[in-house]
Amino acid sequence: MNKQLIVSIGREYGSGGHKIAKLLAEKLDIPLYNRNILEEVAGIKNVNTNSLAKYDEAPRKRFFSRTVRGYTNSPEENVAELQFNLLKSKFADEDSFVIVGRCADELFYGYKYLVTVFITGDEEDKIKRIMESRGFNEKQARKTMERHDKMRKAYHDYFCKHGKWGETDTYDLCLNASRLSIEDCTDIIYNYIQKRLEA
Repeated sequence: MNKQLIVSIGREYGSGGHKIAKLLAEKLDIPLYNRNILEEVAGIKNVNTNSLAKYDEAPRKRFFSRTVRGYTNSPEENVAELQFNLLKSKFADEDSFVIVGRCADELFYGYKYLVTVFITGDEEDKIKRIMESRGFNEKQARKTMERHDKMRKAYHDYFCKHGKWGETDTYDLCLNASRLSIEDCTDIIYNYIQKRLEA
């Protein structure tokens, strides 16, 4: 690939967005960044990954955080900024990659070869997928789905100024993974990217 490509995948919880991102990265033969980016951040900062994970893609708690002279005491905001800075450094090194979440649509806004995708799904399919993957009953799966989506929206919309989480005009492509297979959704995104790289 002779052009630097950044693929930003937003997703609803249980939609299969992470599986699509993984398959797409393999098909494009470029790295996938998701929660694994915390491991890099933890290595750089010499801290345990688990100590950062609970703040990953979480919104700042407004009533418990303050910003003074540009510095915040919010662990959620600090973890987000550490990830953003690492992604920006990879971009500066001209790396291509697929990134799940982490506000990549905002970080690289305006870059010609940024492709932004949002994966959704029918509620019953998402709940079924969560039940199977997490071993939850239907009530637990629904509650988990609603909590994660609420957090992702709050996180995204706090840091992103150029579009709202899940709203169609924010993304190049929006796909309902309940309508097609994970593999078919991956192929659609891949083919779209090939056309974009030709432009």
